[in-house]
Amino acid sequence: MERRAVDDQEARSVGDVAGEAPTARANVDEHGTVTGWSEGAEHLLGYASAQILGRPAASLLAEQPTTSDLPVFSELPRWHGTLALRHRDGHHLEARVLAHHRMPDDAPHDWLLVSAVTGAQPHRDDEALVRRGLLDSPCCATSVYDTDLRFRRSNRSGQDALGLNDDDMRGLRLTDVLAEPVAEEVERRMRRALETGETQYMENHARAPGETREHAWSVHFYRLEGPDGRVLGVASTGHDMTEQYWARKRLQLIAEASTRIGSTLDVTRTAQELADVAVPGLADFISVDLLASLDGPPEQPPEALMAGGRLTLRRIAHQSVYPGSPEAVIAPGEVDEYPEGSPPAVSLRSGRAVLYQVTEPAIADWVAEDPLRSSRIREFGFHSVMTVPLTARGATLGVVVFARHRHPDPFQEDDLVLAEELAARAAVCIDNARRYTRERSTAVTLQRSLLPQRLPEQTAVDVAFRYLPAGARAGVGGDWFDVIPLSGARVALVVGDVVGHGIHAAATMGRLRTAVRTLADIDLSPDELLTHLDDLVGRLALEAEGAERTAGNAGEGETTGDVGATCLYAVYDPVSRRCTLARAGHPLPVVVSPDGTAELLAVPAGPPLGLGGLPFEAMETELPEGSLLTLYTDGLIESRDYDIDDGVARLRRVLAGPAASLDVLCDTVLATLLPDRPADDVALLVARTRALKADRVATWEVAPDPATVADARKNAVDQLAAWGLTDAAFVTELIVSELVTNAIRHAEPPIQLRLIHDRSLICEVSDASSTAPHMRRARTYDEGGRGLLLVAQLTQRWGTRHTTKGKTIWAEQSVEYS
Repeated sequence: MERRAVDDQEARSVGDVAGEAPTARANVDEHGTVTGWSEGAEHLLGYASAQILGRPAASLLAEQPTTSDLPVFSELPRWHGTLALRHRDGHHLEARVLAHHRMPDDAPHDWLLVSAVTGAQPHRDDEALVRRGLLDSPCCATSVYDTDLRFRRSNRSGQDALGLNDDDMRGLRLTDVLAEPVAEEVERRMRRALETGETQYMENHARAPGETREHAWSVHFYRLEGPDGRVLGVASTGHDMTEQYWARKRLQLIAEASTRIGSTLDVTRTAQELADVAVPGLADFISVDLLASLDGPPEQPPEALMAGGRLTLRRIAHQSVYPGSPEAVIAPGEVDEYPEGSPPAVSLRSGRAVLYQVTEPAIADWVAEDPLRSSRIREFGFHSVMTVPLTARGATLGVVVFARHRHPDPFQEDDLVLAEELAARAAVCIDNARRYTRERSTAVTLQRSLLPQRLPEQTAVDVAFRYLPAGARAGVGGDWFDVIPLSGARVALVVGDVVGHGIHAAATMGRLRTAVRTLADIDLSPDELLTHLDDLVGRLALEAEGAERTAGNAGEGETTGDVGATCLYAVYDPVSRRCTLARAGHPLPVVVSPDGTAELLAVPAGPPLGLGGLPFEAMETELPEGSLLTLYTDGLIESRDYDIDDGVARLRRVLAGPAASLDVLCDTVLATLLPDRPADDVALLVARTRALKADRVATWEVAPDPATVADARKNAVDQLAAWGLTDAAFVTELIVSELVTNAIRHAEPPIQLRLIHDRSLICEVSDASSTAPHMRRARTYDEGGRGLLLVAQLTQRWGTRHTTKGKTIWAEQSVEYS
């Protein structure tokens, strides 16, 4: 086992300083063997180090202790007590011993035993020593008061804290000495300590007369009693904890900043949160300015920072200890120029936080060119300023200026560190807000460009709509709606919702809306249209997965996320007053009958778009004229405050209520069901059905005989005369002749001719064949093939729609009353 002796020279030097013989020191390892022996130990027990090192420590004891008397030393942090020891000459002596663990990094755990060689007995000067130690304490302000709470005496620190000596204060109460409210609280605490004998504690903040700085004190009050138990008075001991107090306040400010700054993704709100946190905890006035160049495109480089000269900054927020921030020279939103060499410009170009006193040349030269700033500095008494740049992700965004005028203490280096921490937190949040605002603006612009700018002209329904983007945190979504005029005076109503938020969701919404309009244009039934749309969403999902893998392999780009959507598609026919609907994972529509009853329409449930391989089912229902059909996205009925069923019930109650117009009804629905900032996009489409009167529709059955073409033309011309549309007779005769002839020659019976007088004149010929006609360009000597080309030239539009029993060829032409 390694043996070592305590450095005698070190022990000797300690003894020399103390003015007495060294302390007796011995080291004992975990096995109880003496491994260290000092000169003081040799003086105490007479053994030289060579005689004792390596021997069991127990051999030094005058009596061997029993096992039951020994504590478990390995579990003790230290031990102290009196030991009976054997001197080298054989006599016994008692010594007070203190033993504690020594745990050096490079040695096993052992024990250090120490004992006083001399000075163990009380000294005649101890009382005087204690008295002088208390009276001359530089950090503990102690004062004593009699039972009437009148001052008797204090130590040097107590006199310094109050700025008075004992002779000035003796016989006075603290409320006589200090005019601060805290003095009354101190006397209440002292009175309670006198009455109960319980030690009282308080923390207070006070400024001694003649001092400019307020101190924080930790004070104890305790009763003083004589040897006979008689109450003599009360004492107070106070420790100046000003530095600890301000350090704690700084930590609290940082903790508060972490919760308050960045609560939204709004640049102005975030900057104002920084200002609100810093005032008055750190500064009396603060301004937050961003580079005006950030107002431009995001790709624009901050060339102003690179070059010299003036910097143009835009005020985003400011705050003051005075209401209205009267110190400010510009208002939020305004821009100002800062010359080269001014503190804000220096911080921005150097990227460093700088602390200034107002009397320094840097500020004096700056404000000399600005009479308004100069007058505000004099008016409010600014004396200390810090400028801190706002930087995030390697980019410089702006600068924060902290200033003091009411707070008497100038800023210190610790304040500058705190200001840098606050600015760093705020800069990241501001940069996040800028990036989000830019992306959201792009997404909103894209989304609004993809939504209907105005509703198309049609007479089947009266329509009102509302689209409400989500709150800032949710981001732009993929909700959409549409009103699509169809052939035969019918109209399609559609509402959909793409999964996710952001630019990708908005772009996907645009693709789906375009697809729906394309599919509606070929007159697909609602269930068949959703089937085709489901296939499209599946292909978009595969494309998104491929793009995400490519971006992941390249190590760049953002993920597109899952592609999915819900949709409700409805077709209303004002002639038959029947509505056909199908839905894909979408909320049920609400129908309000003319008598005011609001019910959910039981459209069969279909899977959300994108799952693939699952069928969609349509339903057909009759809607009396004046019925209200309401389509919406789930953002309208989902809320943190209530469940979906409750949301649907509230929607039904609102829709059943009276409303001056459909627009007023839409506003009432949103105001009743939604918070100020909804968590999701909301699309609402409300349609009141209209019916085409029977005298505006004429229908004839046509026999499959070429001779009946003339009768068909005559019937059509007579009907036009009854409607007052004789100017359209010539073109209508040509259309009827061509379409009926084609049906007789190439289709299958039954054949039907129908004229509809709506906003336009619609001619329809239906047959039982599913073969659609094709327009072609006839050659010079062809006898046929020009009919459909002629129809296309003479009408506004024409087309074919398939039905469950065949097809219908239709043509529309604008008409004027004769």
